[in-house]
This record gives sequence, structure tokens and C-alpha cells, in this order.
Amino acid sequence: MDLSGVSFGGKGSTGFVVEGSLTEIPQQLIDELKVICQDNMTMDHEERFFHGKPQYSFHKAVNIPDVVVFPRSEEEVSKIVKSCDKHKVPIVPYGGATSIEGHTLSPHGGVCIDMSLMKRVKELHVKDMDVVVEPGIGWMELNEYLEPYGLFFPLDPGPGATIGGMCATRCSGSLAVRYGTMRENVISLKVVLANGDIVKTSSRARKSAAGYDLTRLMIGSEGTLGVVTEATLRLQKLPTHSVVAMCNFPTIKDAADVAIATMLSGIQVSRMELLDEVQVRAINLANEKNLPEVPTLMFEFIGTEAYSHEQTLIVQKIVAEHHGSDFVFAEDAEAKKELWKIRKEALWACFAMEPNFEAMISDVCVPLSCLAELISRSKEKLDASPLVWYVILAVCSAKDSIVMGDNRYAVSLVG
Repeated sequence: MDLSGVSFGGKGSTGFVVEGSLTEIPQQLIDELKVICQDNMTMDHEERFFHGKPQYSFHKAVNIPDVVVFPRSEEEVSKIVKSCDKHKVPIVPYGGATSIEGHTLSPHGGVCIDMSLMKRVKELHVKDMDVVVEPGIGWMELNEYLEPYGLFFPLDPGPGATIGGMCATRCSGSLAVRYGTMRENVISLKVVLANGDIVKTSSRARKSAAGYDLTRLMIGSEGTLGVVTEATLRLQKLPTHSVVAMCNFPTIKDAADVAIATMLSGIQVSRMELLDEVQVRAINLANEKNLPEVPTLMFEFIGTEAYSHEQTLIVQKIVAEHHGSDFVFAEDAEAKKELWKIRKEALWACFAMEPNFEAMISDVCVPLSCLAELISRSKEKLDASPLVWYVILAVCSAKDSIVMGDNRYAVSLVG
């Protein structure tokens, strides 16, 4: 495969970025934004560049926003959008910028609406197990707030992700195998539409057949239908006990088969993740570990102590039936944290292993029954390419594949 001469955006790719199109932004709009936002706006090039170039997206950044604004309230967002609509200037909502799919790119310049100043917890209903928040709060910050109440929001995408961005991208995370994606965990939204109007998509009632399901329409719309200014979220009780387990396999197909067999067994795992042998090698090099460099499957079981142990024993039997070995588990808080640290630092381990390479990160989602075939076919094609590649797989969420290559090479992984 000769891919010389082909290049792509990604970590460190700045050559594609231009300065924006300031002459196309009407001075009247700039004056209106100054009145609305006061000191909470900037036209500084460094700040605009930061907001226009996602750090870990392979999508080319051909432009950056002309103005960045930082609204403090829903009313300010509405006024900003109305002004932009009047002057026909594009807007791009901006959350935690942790997306890998280029959601914060500004291909036509325009106004970037950074929601970081809107991060309040507005209402908490402990008995109803829901919470009303502004879009700029991060999921990790929210869970710190909820912990004293014995509650948590059960989605765990990348660190730094905010609730508004999570709604816009319909995110999931490793806990999706038990709790579902953002679609299942948002009760209601308030959204500023393209003309500046504010709509509420639903009430707090969990079960209602009144009207269209506007909440699900907005979830995953990636800012194209409106700007999320408030979210009512479904909460869960913090588990009383958890067990983290890890085991190794001779082939990645064996590991995938165990993931499928575990799901079909009815076991209520809260997390199940697969790392291929190249990913484990990267983790060893980056963290000075000595893990067996073979396909590795990780689990988390939650519930009562007795129930968690019962699940662990059943899965251990399934693992043995599929050539698995070195089944280890942890219950101590520090030991569990150390095991999951392996998965959480996987991306950074890849960059450490190939510091001079670009990264292309792609999510591919398939039905559970197609999991083993997807991995096998992807491995066959990518092994034949000149690229270094890694697999991180979240069962029932998405297959995250990280492809590393120098700036002569590019590849797309399609599932």
C-alpha cells in the first residue's frame, strides 16, 4: 500500500489552520456581542486558535472562529444566537473539546460559543434521583457533587467532557454496557434554537406520551439543531460493592468470544473492555509495567458483596472455556484504581510509544454478534498496512481504534 504524499490532521497538525476571516464578520455584530458578553469575549488569535483546532481529531482544521464568547446564562446564549442569526454568521457551541470527531471545528469561521462559565447545579431531587445542571459542568465535577448523597451520573467518557457536549454527541463510555448511552440518561433539555428561541423538550416526569420526543431528537444532534443550555439527568445509586477483574487470551478472537458469551449469560457487568496485545505493549513501555503482552479483557462487577463474587465466579468459568488465563481480580480500592488506570491511560500510552507519529482515532459500532468478525477483519487489513495500530474496545459501547502513522500515511477504518 503506497500512501506517500497523503497527509491528515491530528495531534500536532497545525499547518492546515488559517487565521479566520475577520473581514467577513460585521462590525455591528461585534458591537452587539460586546454589549451582551461585556468582558466575556475575545478576538485574540491564540484563544481563537485554541478553540478551532481539536487536539486529538484527525479532521483538518481549515479555519478557526473569528470571535469566541463566554455566555453566563441562558438569556445571554439566546441573545448571542439571535444576533448571529440576524447577521447570518455561523455559530459553533463549545464544551470540553474532548471529542475525537472534529465537533468543535469552525470551517467557516464565525462565533464560537464556549459554555465553560455555565456550570451550575441548579436543582437536585434526591428522592426522584435526578439533577438539573447547566451545560458547562463536567461529568467528573458533577459526580463529586453527587457523592455525598450516595448518587452518581452513570456515564464516563473521557476526562474533561462536559454535560452539554455529552448531550450533543450522544456519548457513552465504559459504563454503557450496564446503564446505556446519553440517550437513556437524559430526561429533559432546554435548548436555544437557531433563531434564538428557547424550548424545553420535556417535563421531569419519567413516563409521558405527550407530544414528540424532542429530547431524543436533540441528543446527538451535534449542535446542528440548537445549543443546550440546561439538562435534567437521570441518576443512579452508588454501588455498595465492586470487583475489578482482568484476564489474558492467546488471540483477540478468544477475548471477543468471551465478551459475547458474558453478555449472553445474563451477567450484569458494569464495565467490560478489551485491549489488544499492541496496546498492552504500549502500556508496559509508558508505565514501566510487566503485563503479559497478549489480548486482555477487563471487567467490573457491582452489587452486594455476595452478588459481585457470584458474577466473578461465573465469568471465570466462561474465561476458562475460551482458553483464558491469569484471571486476577481486586476488591481493595487502591488495587481497583490501579487496574482501571491501565485502561484510562491507554491513549497517552500510545502517544508515548510513538511520540513523533500522528494519531487517527476512530469509533466503530457494530451489533454484539458481529464483534469478533469486526476485530478479525480490521486486524487483517491493518496488519497489511504500514501503520502501527491499537485496539481499545468497550463492549456495548463502541470500538475505539487508534491508528498511528507518520505524516506520509493515512487510513480510514470502516466497520
